[in-house]
Amino acid sequence: MKEAISQNTKELENLTVQHRETLNRAVQALHERTFFSQYPEHPSPAIYGEGADQAGLEQYKGQLGKRFEELLQESPEGWAGQEESPYEQEKLNISYPTFSVETLVARGQKAFHVWRKVSPLERAAILVESLERMKGRFFEIAHATMHTTGQAFLMSFQASGPHAADRALEAIAAGYEEQTRFPETQVWEKPMGKFNLKLNKSWKAVPKGLGLVVGCSTFPTWNTVPGMYASLVTGNPVIVKPHPKGVLPIAIVIAEVQKVLAEYGLDPNICQLAVDPDDKLITKELAEHEAIKLIDYTGGTAFGNYLEGLKGKTVFTEKAGVNSIILDSAEDLDKVVQNLAFSLTLYSGQMCTAPQNFFIPANGVTVAGEQVPYEEVVNKLAEAVKGLVNNPKAGPHVLGAIQNQLTQQRVKDLENGNGRSVLTTCDVANPAFANARICSPVLYEVDATEKEQYSQELFGPIALIIKTKDTAESIHLAQEMAMQHGAISCGAYTTDPAIKEEIMDQMGLAGTPVSFNLTGGIYVNQNASFSDFHVTGGNPAGNASFTNPEFVIKRFTWVGFREPAAN
Repeated sequence: MKEAISQNTKELENLTVQHRETLNRAVQALHERTFFSQYPEHPSPAIYGEGADQAGLEQYKGQLGKRFEELLQESPEGWAGQEESPYEQEKLNISYPTFSVETLVARGQKAFHVWRKVSPLERAAILVESLERMKGRFFEIAHATMHTTGQAFLMSFQASGPHAADRALEAIAAGYEEQTRFPETQVWEKPMGKFNLKLNKSWKAVPKGLGLVVGCSTFPTWNTVPGMYASLVTGNPVIVKPHPKGVLPIAIVIAEVQKVLAEYGLDPNICQLAVDPDDKLITKELAEHEAIKLIDYTGGTAFGNYLEGLKGKTVFTEKAGVNSIILDSAEDLDKVVQNLAFSLTLYSGQMCTAPQNFFIPANGVTVAGEQVPYEEVVNKLAEAVKGLVNNPKAGPHVLGAIQNQLTQQRVKDLENGNGRSVLTTCDVANPAFANARICSPVLYEVDATEKEQYSQELFGPIALIIKTKDTAESIHLAQEMAMQHGAISCGAYTTDPAIKEEIMDQMGLAGTPVSFNLTGGIYVNQNASFSDFHVTGGNPAGNASFTNPEFVIKRFTWVGFREPAAN
């Protein structure tokens, strides 16, 4: 037994040496906020190997209709699975092991007393190694994401693969840095005149306990791994409860984490997957369990509010938001509307950062010193969306598919509301998937006085055109929506420095980041790891941020120990 422990210790030491440079570079990137990516986002054969895409597709197909048996969670109490491909509208028929809440918690509590005694550096090295293993399965994860979320292939690859891994690495780096910020030991000496008081002092970063991570259906890895890895790196075992319709992508990641843990002599139950069957949903039971100390959540506002209200829990949420676009002035309106059309068409608007409320002054927008009437601005935006959607080489790949039938129904129901329809949805054919569930974006005009129409998130390919008195009212309404109902992103177009400053000031007070004058290959939907804080925690859209220091330091406590030192 001692030989096994010694061998594992030596292997862990080697692992820390192997990944130390990556960890240090990631910590440096946190401070610099410049571009940094450990995992290339282009699915190039030169980077990931010839045939990697086809191999990943075959691996994904090999899972269909079978039990997912890669997890190192012993003695399943049942099997369940209810995923469906939005592209084929057929069930994947993959089943996953299920466990009772008490089993999951008991195993997690046992693992806690193993994991908490592993040093922050060793934990970080193990977790970085798991990301390297995940990298080898990016293509398989991409196809799994595509057929559970409806994202197009390239987005599936990037969001669930490299971008998710970078966000996970960001959380690892932040957690590691905060746990090593202060010295482990110190001799404290206080001059007292003829003698000195001396104490030996030491400090430990003590993890809080079991963590629960509640995933969402549209971004099953990207939105899950930050909280998952933030808890793990700070010494807290996690139970990951994915959305029932988006399990496979995160199951693959967790399987790799468990394999690495086991290889280094650690309990794989440090990271558990908790899948619930249709007839016994367990999220609330898990969340309310007294042993669960940390909760990470992405999803709707109502359930997020419920979680935030639980006593004795530290909760990190990303909920719904009402994202705004403020149009005031621009140098090239055509480039503006092309950028905006892509933003609201991308993944059919099924992104928490997608724009929804477009505030346009009644007297139009100033373009290169000339006033362009309101109607012309609106028509240009509608035509830009139609041009993108109807482009057979781009439309299907940008739109992807609708993950949930309720989203598709919401688009259809909007046509029965009040106001003027600017652009209706249309049939779009996906040449690779004849049965794909697709909706093109709809644009709908409402008056600025009809706040009930635009004061809630209309998830999916839905955009509201709101005619305002002037830019001042646009700014006021955008801020009001963010402060009262939450916002995760905001886009603004102005060539006036004073108006730009006013937007920054007012939206800053609303805890909402602003992207100004985007016209090229960067879109308001996008957030860069190690540079952009995703969600601020400063408005009702969520109480946490990927990845500021608070996202990790609330997962452990500093505890000090002291005793008199020998003179």
